[in-house]
Amino acid sequence: MSPTPQRPLEVACPECRRKVEWREDNPHRPFCSERCKLLDLGAWAEESHRIAGEPAMDETSIDEWVARAERDAGQ
Repeated sequence: MSPTPQRPLEVACPECRRKVEWREDNPHRPFCSERCKLLDLGAWAEESHRIAGEPAMDETSIDEWVARAERDAGQ
């Protein structure tokens, strides 16, 4: 008996949820198309997509932290 070829893994496109074969020759993976890839990139650029975590420090907080560190180093 000859081995049966394995089907490539199928994943859902993160943008439109269409099934996509996870293959090395798919230049858009995990997306189904260039369009979905660009729509996702645009959502990150607009800050519609976010990674959960602690809020980043704003510039005012950084300036206060640096000033405090300089005062402490001078003592």
